[in-house]
Amino acid sequence: MRTALIYALAALAEIAGCFAAWAWWRLGASPLWLLPGGLSLAAFAGLLTLSPAELAGRAFAAYGGVYIVASLVWMWAVEGRPPDRWDLAGAGLCLGGAGVILFGARG
Repeated sequence: MRTALIYALAALAEIAGCFAAWAWWRLGASPLWLLPGGLSLAAFAGLLTLSPAELAGRAFAAYGGVYIVASLVWMWAVEGRPPDRWDLAGAGLCLGGAGVILFGARG
């Protein structure tokens, strides 16, 4: 449960930080958006170090599945576009893969 919370918070921080840059660059928002965006990205990096994975690459790979799901939630909640069945199918596959990477039995 702790791992899911860490990855969910990391995803929120990363997406918010990246969206701040997107808003500035693509939507014409004030450059001041980059300040909280940068802080959010720093929080993302710090949160990801709390992953229980013993290797950074494994933590990052497993996080990728959570990021994909969180990105689709962001698309729906913030951008107003619900995911379609293909988005949901792909997200399910990615989340399953993340679980295998993070929790798979190793010798």
